[in-house]
Amino acid sequence: MSETDVTPETGSTATTTTAGESDERVREAWTEYRAAGQTKLSVDDLNVWYGDDHALKDVSMDIPAESVTALIGPSGCGKSTFLRCLNRMNDRIKTARVEGSVELDGTEVYDPNANLVELRKRIGMVFQSPNPFPKSIRENISYGPRKHGDINKGLLARLFGRDDTEAEAELVERALKQAALWDEVNDRLDDNALGLSGGQQQRLCIARCLAVDPDVILMDEPASALDPIATSKIEDLVEELAKEYTVVIVTHNMQQAARISDQTAVFLTGGELIEYDDTEKIFENPESQRVEDYITGKFG
Repeated sequence: MSETDVTPETGSTATTTTAGESDERVREAWTEYRAAGQTKLSVDDLNVWYGDDHALKDVSMDIPAESVTALIGPSGCGKSTFLRCLNRMNDRIKTARVEGSVELDGTEVYDPNANLVELRKRIGMVFQSPNPFPKSIRENISYGPRKHGDINKGLLARLFGRDDTEAEAELVERALKQAALWDEVNDRLDDNALGLSGGQQQRLCIARCLAVDPDVILMDEPASALDPIATSKIEDLVEELAKEYTVVIVTHNMQQAARISDQTAVFLTGGELIEYDDTEKIFENPESQRVEDYITGKFG
């Protein structure tokens, strides 16, 4: 393996490589992508360690609003670590240490005084495997808004004239329609969510995320455990959501990234961001030979 070193006169680095990768100078210009429109998330010099393992190295990138940003790369390259940094999920890992800056609409996510509950409401997360609560479909959707105090139900709420049963019904319908699930479940909202198919459960988890009205939706390989038909529905949904939300998605599926994303960030060995650009550019004419080799299947 080759260790990372900097060449000041070219603004490039020699990066650590693994079996199958070429050893090349990585240029800063390859990651200095600026999309048209408003920046939603701005990441600057982000570093992550798990104990002594330097999992993410000096990552800087701007993520535009109302678009789909795909994160691709081989297993262990830091994609999911980066994704979890955006709403401070790594805070839950005792050995993790994070340095650098992540801003949401210009506000520092890693401010020590940041309200993490509010942050994770604004930046929602959909995980690789569907994880519905062992509750009814309706309760899965309304759980978040009730916890945040947006919906009041029960005896005390009724006694004080604050029962929001009608508001809950409207919210459940809206979220399920946004997740393209309403037509399939509207006549069984009180059924246990665990009785849904895998693809339906994943769309339910997306609806649960949408119910608290986030700004950003993070998705960690949301279709990796699904069949092709369910995967197609998730992809159609992601494209539709990007009209209103900022979506950041980790995927190992090159074709999926090419189909649904507006811009693509490529992470390779050693937790480094190697190239970041319009998706069409990344897949048709990447600057990095290593990125081209990865996309064409020469390693990874």
